[in-house]
Amino acid sequence: MEYRQLGASGLKVPVLTLGTGTFGGTGELFAAFGTSGVEEATRLVDISLEAGLNMFDSADIYSAGNAETILGKAIAGRRDKVLISTKATFRLGDGPNDVGSSRQHLTKSIEASLKRLGTDYIDLFQLHGFDALTPVEETLSTLDHFVRAGKIRYIGVSNFSGWHLMKSLAVSERYGWARYVAHQAYYSLVGRTFEWELMPLAVDQKVGTVVWSPLGWARLTGKYRRGQPQPKDTRLTSQLAVDIGPPVDDEYLYKVVDALDEVAAETGRTVPQIALNWLLQRPTVATVIIGARNEDQLRQNLDAVGWNLTPEQVTKLETASAVTPSYPYFHQKGFSERNPFPTN
Repeated sequence: MEYRQLGASGLKVPVLTLGTGTFGGTGELFAAFGTSGVEEATRLVDISLEAGLNMFDSADIYSAGNAETILGKAIAGRRDKVLISTKATFRLGDGPNDVGSSRQHLTKSIEASLKRLGTDYIDLFQLHGFDALTPVEETLSTLDHFVRAGKIRYIGVSNFSGWHLMKSLAVSERYGWARYVAHQAYYSLVGRTFEWELMPLAVDQKVGTVVWSPLGWARLTGKYRRGQPQPKDTRLTSQLAVDIGPPVDDEYLYKVVDALDEVAAETGRTVPQIALNWLLQRPTVATVIIGARNEDQLRQNLDAVGWNLTPEQVTKLETASAVTPSYPYFHQKGFSERNPFPTN
């Protein structure tokens, strides 16, 4: 397993992280992801650690906290061998303060996550989304307090726009508070808008990218192809999962899958392995979160590392997945002499 520096921090993380969205299966959305209980989750953690994957990502809303509880039991007795990342901000409860990034909600959420995970510290704590109703200063001072108290080692965000993240980094610098070192963002061969603004920001500000849904919300599993019926064993059989996930036009998807199939034939690798490997060659990507309903899926995803696509194969995939950027990005792209594409 390869390890990379997480943004402007001293923390080394594996290039693959195991997501726990498949742990628990509480509610319609997460039941569509997976239903691993403690025994199966423990087996997945065992296999991950054997392969050198020692980072596990969760969130308080995953199966209404059950995913964190299951993860905590799965790593019991080996906390010192793993890195835990988790998230909060989204609603978890019916009260007026059971949502957001206020001091009130974050304090309650962090303490509850620590209890569910059975640990006294979180390696990487991330805001699950931007809260425009809470002052950035309140949010960051709260997180800085938990860092100084030793309950959080590093902080990051998820699903921020460029100005959300840049404003937050400026506030941290102004007051000398803990700084975001990671951005957990959606990025895939069928979702490349991350490249337009967030990737250049990440390069400039040294923020490590933690990729979620690298297979395009299950569309790049190799099960979706032109002229074939939709598979039954996928999260997209849930209308809620379809509605909440990133939209992808069918014809665009098939065009990308066609290119993936060509590269698969050239390499002897699977479609998901190629999609994951492509991401691992992208600028700013520190780690890619993989999901696994079972042991077989996990082992296949783990085989996405240890090799690289050729430059010609990368070009083939990027040509098939290219889209015209929105303004002002298409305009900046036309001035590439002074706005070059980010490089590692």
